[in-house]
Amino acid sequence: MTSSLTQPMARFVAQLQYDDLPPDVVAQAGRFLLDALGCAFAAYKEDPRKAQIANALVGQFGAAAQATVIGGAQTHAALAALANGMLINAADNDDTHKRALAHLGSVVVPAALAVCEARRGTGRDLITALVAGYEVGARVGMAVMPSHYRFWHSTATNGTFAAAAAAARAAGLGADATCTALGFAGTQAAGLNTFFESGDDSKSLHPGKAAMNGTLAMLLAELGASSPPDILGHPKGYLAAYSTEPDAAALHDGLGERWEILQNGFKFYPSILASHSPIGAALEIVRRDHPAAQDITAVEIRTYATVKSHFSSKDVQKTMAARLSVPYCVAVALVDGEVTQKQFAPERFNDPRVRRVLGVTEVVADPELTPLYPEKFPARVIVTLRDGSRHEATVYYPKGDPGNPLSAPELEQKFRDNGHGVLNPGQADRLVALIGDLENAPLASLSALIGGH
Repeated sequence: MTSSLTQPMARFVAQLQYDDLPPDVVAQAGRFLLDALGCAFAAYKEDPRKAQIANALVGQFGAAAQATVIGGAQTHAALAALANGMLINAADNDDTHKRALAHLGSVVVPAALAVCEARRGTGRDLITALVAGYEVGARVGMAVMPSHYRFWHSTATNGTFAAAAAAARAAGLGADATCTALGFAGTQAAGLNTFFESGDDSKSLHPGKAAMNGTLAMLLAELGASSPPDILGHPKGYLAAYSTEPDAAALHDGLGERWEILQNGFKFYPSILASHSPIGAALEIVRRDHPAAQDITAVEIRTYATVKSHFSSKDVQKTMAARLSVPYCVAVALVDGEVTQKQFAPERFNDPRVRRVLGVTEVVADPELTPLYPEKFPARVIVTLRDGSRHEATVYYPKGDPGNPLSAPELEQKFRDNGHGVLNPGQADRLVALIGDLENAPLASLSALIGGH
């Protein structure tokens, strides 16, 4: 298998040890775990219907209690991964790797956590599994982007590899079995970008199913099943099928030396990442120039081309559709002067003032800004008022990006805000402390804190 594209990644996952990880990588893994848990708790108050569906769905299987549904009961590890992936993604506040354009936390955390719980792993096992998942998921994503994104939801597709890697590391599979798990991941990878306009529930099913499928892939490999030996490099394999211009070198370049988990960003606003630079620019205009919403006659969002092709719908009828609409996010930022979870409630996206500004807001694919993506997520917002005055602001790195990072207090506050009303202050305090010392923490304590309350 010397020419295999898959085997080197499998060896990396199988051989990765906690002691191989630099301190900043260990710390980052803990931060993403805390962030993902907060996002899952937020689902119970921001999208309770979806949280109810996730819990009811896995409850129908009557499976043995192995792992914890965040905020719920215990079930089989694969089903816990399914529910937790749906929950973490539900409020659209989960982390993003910008080059892979995938919400890796919503697939890696569920798989790693479920398998570590089921196998009675340690905090160090969980950290190592998280890192394995982030590294593989990011690299597979970079290898098939950007053409992959034309049809495929990368969190669902590339995320299946991430989940399989995390599950395989958590279960302690050897290199050959891990390669088999990655083979099963690739043949299960699915998820279409048909939800962008409608904001339907398939968006959150995708990470849940990716996390579940990655866990199933590990279990199949562990049981001795066989899969394509080089799912990534085969002429009919993943890179060939899922990209018109695959970059095989991205799979292995810097593997084990350059840590992609450090290039993963946190979301500061609960909406599609493509909206974050435009939101930042709009809020800068509000803070600096104080335009009255009734005086706005035109809003131009000049940004990279993918925003125009994927995230420019103004048909906002549901909360998730609002989160996925860059014009809406900018319009509500200009009207309300803030973008929090409450800006995505029906009373906000149905407000006549917001609707009026949304009606005059347009996205333009800027030929100068497009080449800066995905290293930067550039956006220039130009607001024109009735008196003819124009107000503009430009943002290149959204808040939470590695180029414009959240501080430790900001990240902790995000977790507390997401958990508010679901966790009591004492539970939030204990979770922050436990995850801050995750390498020494018993996972039974973590399970007790994140279960149904």
